[in-house]
Amino acid sequence: MTVEFPPVEAPSESARREAVARHAVLTKPVGSLGKLEELGCWVAACQGECPPRPFTRPRVIVFAGDHGVARHGVSAYPSEVTGQMVANFLAGGAAVNVLANAAGATVRVVDVAVDSDTPVSDLKVRRGSGSIDREDALTLDEAERAVEVGRRVVDDEVDGGADLLIAGDMGIGNTTPSSVLIAALTGAEPVAVVGRGTGVDDRGWMRKTAAIRDALRRARPVLGDPVRLLATAGGADLAAMAGFLAQAAVRRTPVILDGLVAGAAAVLAEELAPGAREWWVAGHRSAEPAHALALGHLGLEPLLEFDLRLGEGSGAVVALPLVVMATRVLAEMATFEGAGVSGPA
Repeated sequence: MTVEFPPVEAPSESARREAVARHAVLTKPVGSLGKLEELGCWVAACQGECPPRPFTRPRVIVFAGDHGVARHGVSAYPSEVTGQMVANFLAGGAAVNVLANAAGATVRVVDVAVDSDTPVSDLKVRRGSGSIDREDALTLDEAERAVEVGRRVVDDEVDGGADLLIAGDMGIGNTTPSSVLIAALTGAEPVAVVGRGTGVDDRGWMRKTAAIRDALRRARPVLGDPVRLLATAGGADLAAMAGFLAQAAVRRTPVILDGLVAGAAAVLAEELAPGAREWWVAGHRSAEPAHALALGHLGLEPLLEFDLRLGEGSGAVVALPLVVMATRVLAEMATFEGAGVSGPA
């Protein structure tokens, strides 16, 4: 199997220009809504029309998978939490469930590599990924299959009516491979990307730094091949997220990015499908240091800075109401002429 994505078509520049022109005649000073105006223009460009349509089916897809490196003390939580949290998502008890309910989105969980049986394992690639500091995360075939899982999920969701997507993550230890991937593709040193993840202490931070250093050494020879890089130093969940983000752009569907893990997947997705980043907006900047490097590499400015570092898609969901409001301003706000209000002198 060879992973290939068709060329990504850019969002509509004519619709973006129409949105800019429309903002100039709405009942407000031009630019007075700041980044909300830019955000609304992005939505119009993604939809290819102005005024844009209000979103009717925002969807959060949580990709779950375990990581072998978690066995070596890089996380404050044991690996079995991944499977337990999948059950929590399905029961509606996780943070992303609560936030999504408040923001008008729905949540789906996909088990890509959880190291236990779950009710959502129909797309599972394998049970857990290898410990990347000493072995490959996946075989090349598994990496390709995982990317295809992400593509399939997008096609299922978009064909089912989803008009805005969010990729979430759940996997104990997943900030370690994410940091490795970001360091590998940005040229950063291990100490520049290591964060506290789930809250490791100083000794855990040192173990994590060493694991990232060793994994980065293994990753450098395959930097020119994004799928091999995912196989060497990523994981099935990260590969699926990368395929998901790339395919969303191919399907012309806007995405709100979450934090570190989604950021790592986005950096790989841009390698897989150049130009995909134009279909994404960064929901927030994580407290994890590697995330800022990923956003800088992609040229994306975050909508929020709330010191979030949970994952699950939570930060992107927190930003969802801003995207909704920016869209509705363009669609529903009155023009000077329509409201009988005098425009600028």
